[in-house]
Amino acid sequence: MTDPAHAQIASIIDQHNVVLFMKGTADMPQCGFSATAVGILNDMGVEFHGVNVLADPAIRQGIKSFSQWPTIPQLYIGKEFVGGSDIVKQMAGNGELHAMLGVEYVEPTAPTITVTDAMKAAIEGAGTSPGEYARFMVSPRFEYQLGIDREKPGDFKVESNGVTLIVDRGSAPRADGVTLDFEAGSGGGVLIDNPNEPAQVRQLDVRSLAAMLEGDRSFRLIDVRTEQERAKADLSLRAELLDPAKAAELEALPKDTPLVFFCHHGGRSARAASQFVELGFRRVFNVQGGIDAWSMFVDSSVPRY
Repeated sequence: MTDPAHAQIASIIDQHNVVLFMKGTADMPQCGFSATAVGILNDMGVEFHGVNVLADPAIRQGIKSFSQWPTIPQLYIGKEFVGGSDIVKQMAGNGELHAMLGVEYVEPTAPTITVTDAMKAAIEGAGTSPGEYARFMVSPRFEYQLGIDREKPGDFKVESNGVTLIVDRGSAPRADGVTLDFEAGSGGGVLIDNPNEPAQVRQLDVRSLAAMLEGDRSFRLIDVRTEQERAKADLSLRAELLDPAKAAELEALPKDTPLVFFCHHGGRSARAASQFVELGFRRVFNVQGGIDAWSMFVDSSVPRY
């Protein structure tokens, strides 16, 4: 007797040229491996049919026996089983996946990466055995991984500031021009400046803003509240009230100028920040919780309202 789940799977594969059986959806993958496969296909501009196996236990179990492959995600192209996340990633790195999909393949080149002195010290402090290096990875969704690993076939070895990094071929184009820095302390960690990353509003907590205000003079702090609200509670003398004249002034600034927006609770400032991202600004921050969070967690002398 034919397995009903197998029949359903076969029907799906027959109807679509590219099918990805995955956990979650293309818009919201529910595991890192599925997210990697989705990112690779999206990065290549390939349309595909996603099947969320979490929504149907019969499909989740049936796809494993159908393909004789124990893990998910699973990619099918032209009714042919290609493999899971690692195989898809490897094939995308060497051009095999492009050939199967009819997509032009551009041979990647070794990226240029800058390692600061602080990052060098952090890597050296992690300790490596002979044959081990710091591996830097950038997913198609611009998610980052930095750890210690051994060189694999196809990896690029990149030298910077006396540090050897290994970068896989898929990550290489997205890693080109990256600066790796490190900040010590409980609120610190690896700092990544990647010019290839699509511009987006970055969320900034009030404690981090307080640290920035103590030393960093390069950013502009923008208050998007009304004059009446500002009279009730002010976050910093550095804050500039956003009005039409100020907006015009900011729009004329270089697009790499750091802009930090805040309001009462974070909603209005998030919308204002998004508008500046759309104008091409690449270093735009929104203060989470706004001045209300500042009053609660940084400076209680600032009145709440």
